[in-house]
Amino acid sequence: MAKTSMINRDIKRTKLVKKFAGKRDALKKIISSDTSSYEEKLEAAVKLQKLPRDSSPSRQRNRCALTGRSRGVYQKFGLGRNKLREATMRGDVPGLRKASW
Repeated sequence: MAKTSMINRDIKRTKLVKKFAGKRDALKKIISSDTSSYEEKLEAAVKLQKLPRDSSPSRQRNRCALTGRSRGVYQKFGLGRNKLREATMRGDVPGLRKASW
């Protein structure tokens, strides 16, 4: 089980990403557009830098839905490797089974 503070921190980041997603996208469009002037691009870049760091999607971390483990998480299933193995052995994951040859 991961530390509760780390899980809560990641939840907080997820909320911030959702809150500032529209504003970030608008500013990034201004920065990457060919029609906007240099001053507009510079102003948009400054505004983007003033947004909270945690509102960036790249600061989020994939976590296991059951334990909160941050490493060894399979994105397709949303589970850590240990819990995915346990769920597979119980037969909870359709189409997935232990390899044997």
